[in-house]
Parts: sequence; C-alpha cells; structure tokens
Amino acid sequence: MTVNPADDKSKTAVAFPLIIVDFGGLTEAQLLGAAKVLRDALAHVPSGYQAEGAAEAEVAARRGETDWLGFAALHDERLVGWIGAIKVYAHGWEIHPLVVAPDRQRQGVGSALLAALEAHAHCEGAATLFLGTDDDYGGTTLFDVDLWPDVLSHARSAEVTERGHALAFYRCHGYAVVGVLPDVNGLGRHDVLMAKRLG
Repeated sequence: MTVNPADDKSKTAVAFPLIIVDFGGLTEAQLLGAAKVLRDALAHVPSGYQAEGAAEAEVAARRGETDWLGFAALHDERLVGWIGAIKVYAHGWEIHPLVVAPDRQRQGVGSALLAALEAHAHCEGAATLFLGTDDDYGGTTLFDVDLWPDVLSHARSAEVTERGHALAFYRCHGYAVVGVLPDVNGLGRHDVLMAKRLG
C-alpha cells in the first residue's frame, strides 16, 4: 500500500512518500531498523526496550509468534515505523506495538500504520482493537496517583500532561479509555487500557 501525500488529505496524510508493507517480508537490514525504531521511539519510557539486545529480541519474538501480524512503513527502503497486533480473541486484537522513528513522528506515519492495521483487522472479522499504553514517566494525570479504590473513576478522568502521551494520539483516532491496570509498572505507574470498535 502506498500513501502519497499529494493524494491523501485524511488523518493518514504523510509529509513524504510512504509504503506500508507486511512485516513478514522485511529484509534483515529492515528488521534491524525495526529494532532501532522500537528502542529509539521508546527511549523516554523507563519500561522501553533499552537493555542490550532487548529490542532485537522483541522483534524476533513478534516475527515468530503465530498469532501476531504486523505492518511496516518504509520511506526510500528505510523502515520509519511499524505496528503489530496479537489475535488475542476471535474478534478482538491487541495492538502491540506501534512505534515511529523520532525524526518521523508527527508526520502521519503512525496514523497511516494504524489505518492499515484497522482496515486489515476489520476485513479479517475483528470487531475491536485494544491496547495498553504505559505511563511510567508522567505523561498522564494518572501518574503517581493511588487509583484505589475507585480505579474506573480515575480512568474516566485521565488526561495528557505537558510531557505528552500516546493517549492523545489514540483518542484522536477514536480510541477510548476502557480501564487502567494500576501499579503494574511500580507504585503509581499504570497501564492505561484503550479500545475502539471497528466498522
């Protein structure tokens, strides 16, 4: 799938020519690029893939998983972002991960990847896409807050702070906060659960 900035004025418009390809068809060099994008895109997140070999191991694990599928965004053969989904339920897939190279963020790459995955999932009969987006660095108003005993009330009030968080990106694309897993990354460091109905 080619995304041409001159032809596309939707949320998937990009600032440069982009090709979306099946992750399974990537070259070895592009797979190394996928690991680099994963590491670099999440460098600001303590739970990111910063340990030596962690990003490469994640790429290898996803490629070897039979219930996982993915797409990559290429610009002039360079991998600039990728997205994947785990077929957790017959009609519900978990997005994992969605990452874009820091020098290509806020240029439509993530939106194009998300649109490609949503279209594919819908064609395959998925009714819902969902994800967990960690906040272990202060990107939301939930950070460092004791969410017990009324976790869902806190979830409803979640907002993005000046530090920024993927919550804003996903909300822009129709995803809603459907819950929070409190303290899963340490006390006050939560995983925000989001979902979207397809179709």
